[in-house]
Amino acid sequence: MEEEAEKLREMQSEVEKQLILNSSSMGSPTPAISLEDKLDADSRSIWIGNVDYAATAEELGSHFHGCGSVNRATILCDKFSGHPKGFAYVEFVDKDSVETAQALDDSLFKGRQIKVTPKRTNRPGISSTNRPPSGRFRRGGARFGSGYASRGRRSIR
Repeated sequence: MEEEAEKLREMQSEVEKQLILNSSSMGSPTPAISLEDKLDADSRSIWIGNVDYAATAEELGSHFHGCGSVNRATILCDKFSGHPKGFAYVEFVDKDSVETAQALDDSLFKGRQIKVTPKRTNRPGISSTNRPPSGRFRRGGARFGSGYASRGRRSIR
């Protein structure tokens, strides 16, 4: 029994060594993009709004091909349903193509009038999710004269 256990330990260590060697030789599967590269890509990209839901990235790239050489076109989709969100990004090879593409603002693409603006870069630390609550419903209960609890009631004073 002890001999079999020792053989299993040796086999396990050999497999772990092979996994470590394979992972180090292949490199990371998704290389980290530096901040400078991201800013450079954002300066060569445009945001397109009101994109037809049946449009493909190839059709969008061919629509903007006259503005310059297109590096990639991306139509964003909802992560739960998989349906397109109605906006897209196009990245060009040259920065000058962004200004040329802005001339296609309010042009027709698949029967819809699209909006074209330069892509903005998200600034680290600025988030729409860490804001205090706004609107009628706030933590701490209802306040007199506003909100859900006082709707349809008369105040007695």
